[in-house]
Amino acid sequence: MASSLTKDSARPGIPGSEKTFFGHPRGLATLFMTEMWERFSFYGMRALLVVYLLSGGPDAKKGSMGGGLGMDLATTTAIYSVYLSMVYLLAMPGGWLGDRVWGPRKTVAIAAVTIMAGHLVLALPGGQAPFFAGLALVALGSGLLKANISTMVGHLYDGPDDPRRDGGFTIFYMGINMGAFFAPLIIGTVGQQVSWHLGFGLAALGMGIGLIAFLLGTRNLSPQSNVVPKPLAAEERTAWLRKGLLWLIVATVFYGVVGFTGHFTLNWAMIPLTVIGLVIPAGVLIRIKRDKELSDVEQSKMTGYIWFFVAAAVFWMIYDQGGSTVQAFGETKASGSLLGFDFPSSWYQSLNPVFIMALAPVFAWIWLWLNRKGKEPSTVAKFAAALFFIGVSFFFFLLPLGMADGEKLVSPMWLVGIYLIQTVGELCLSPVGLSVTTKMAPAKYASQMMGVWFLAVTAGDSVTGLLSNPAVGGVDLSGTGAVAVEAVLAALAGIAVYMYRRKVKALMGDVH
Repeated sequence: MASSLTKDSARPGIPGSEKTFFGHPRGLATLFMTEMWERFSFYGMRALLVVYLLSGGPDAKKGSMGGGLGMDLATTTAIYSVYLSMVYLLAMPGGWLGDRVWGPRKTVAIAAVTIMAGHLVLALPGGQAPFFAGLALVALGSGLLKANISTMVGHLYDGPDDPRRDGGFTIFYMGINMGAFFAPLIIGTVGQQVSWHLGFGLAALGMGIGLIAFLLGTRNLSPQSNVVPKPLAAEERTAWLRKGLLWLIVATVFYGVVGFTGHFTLNWAMIPLTVIGLVIPAGVLIRIKRDKELSDVEQSKMTGYIWFFVAAAVFWMIYDQGGSTVQAFGETKASGSLLGFDFPSSWYQSLNPVFIMALAPVFAWIWLWLNRKGKEPSTVAKFAAALFFIGVSFFFFLLPLGMADGEKLVSPMWLVGIYLIQTVGELCLSPVGLSVTTKMAPAKYASQMMGVWFLAVTAGDSVTGLLSNPAVGGVDLSGTGAVAVEAVLAALAGIAVYMYRRKVKALMGDVH
């Protein structure tokens, strides 16, 4: 990255004369590298997660490398969904710790160490115990990092009106997709073809490189990132510690009793987590909606926002199965060869980031072009389109599902099509959702609403976890019936959002 750092010829002391990163503050290079390597570790491990859980089990691909945990597809899908839901749920307490306890910079450093430790524990042999301990650490660290590193990017600029700000975030998000693209190709290949635990070790190495880049580059970050915006008072800190210790003792005693009496199973952890993943998002929205201090305009906007939240939860419920049921189909029912070239199934997880990098500029241009003509779709229409596309992706999924009969393997191009359609839907919803969240947030909850947006992912994945868990829903989400129902559900949700677009627009007030 050093070659991209330039020194302007302007006089010393003049703004813009300092060394820059593509014309942006040098701190952006530090955060770009940190996030790229963190996403490299995250998506590399995620690409291995489902195939590792399936390996050696009844639903594993014949002739594939053994040594995994040998679980069935239903349990694997539930574990994967719970893991993702916790990553996004923990973004809220991660943001709170950055705001009230450690400050963003220290929180990101602690998060990186936690993530690296989690991948190192995953790299240890020993079955389920180190696996779930490592997974918990990665989820915790990812939640801590997610909310705070984006905040630190914002600190590099002179407020929201700085003309470089949007471009800076665009470069930053390119780092996310670069890490996500290369991770399955490297970590996935090593994990599936050499050693699962060496693959997890490479994820730890990636996060280690990111941590070193962060620590070496902290001098280029804004001093504001080292400040605790709203530090806890001494009595508040004592109260939080007391509550935390109380809940820790209750959980330790409860699970200790369950374990010592021989009743503990995986569902004693998974089911409470999935329920929490539904209760907390609902509780947060209800708490904000019932706040008497909000004005009538803010109340109206929150009512409109709930429409977007529910639509997003439905979208992510289906979209995130690209890493579970669709990924498992690619592992067991799709050919691992294309044009004579063999590849591991983890490579499918590189499709979404490469499509994002290719299509995001195209979509940005389309929206601007339509805007100049006065024909840009409204936020509501874009959400409806996102639900339509995610439904179409599962209608499309039905075709290879029907073709994969017995030992017959389908072309991997079917999965390329699924991921392409899902990416189009994501580009209609994800950037728009982030924008509308900031615009519709009540002033009192302005800093918390981004965490609320992430809770839509938590809610969607929690539904998937409950449905697929054999002890709860027991639904075969890889079956044609379930895929068809989800496709219809998404299509109907899109139609409903579009039909009620005028009502939702009225609730949004001055937000367009």
